[in-house]
Amino acid sequence: QVQLVESGGGWVQPGGSLRLSCAASGFICSAYPMSWYRQAPGKERDLVASISSGGGSTKYADSMKGRFTISRDNAKKTVYLQMNSLKPEDTAVYYCRVLKNNYDYWGQGTQVTVSS
Repeated sequence: QVQLVESGGGWVQPGGSLRLSCAASGFICSAYPMSWYRQAPGKERDLVASISSGGGSTKYADSMKGRFTISRDNAKKTVYLQMNSLKPEDTAVYYCRVLKNNYDYWGQGTQVTVSS
């Protein structure tokens, strides 16, 4: 079965960096675009970044451009989100997502907290 397992979250001070990982299993990861979303308390889940199946094309939400970088290693079946210059408003649970056969699969999420 499809599984997505996020890791790498934690607490960081403003201006700091974190790298999130999403380990995929149960499907041919290299055949599908992948995305990162985030959800802050009391808010909707929003798209952070997405990457094409081969990794050659990426897209970002406007507030993340220049600070976040999505990448993937299909040999390791892992998608990454490098987050730099973190701000308190980046505090959220970050989720990995894949749309496969018209069905949404999500990981369990990893908490990122940015505060001083």
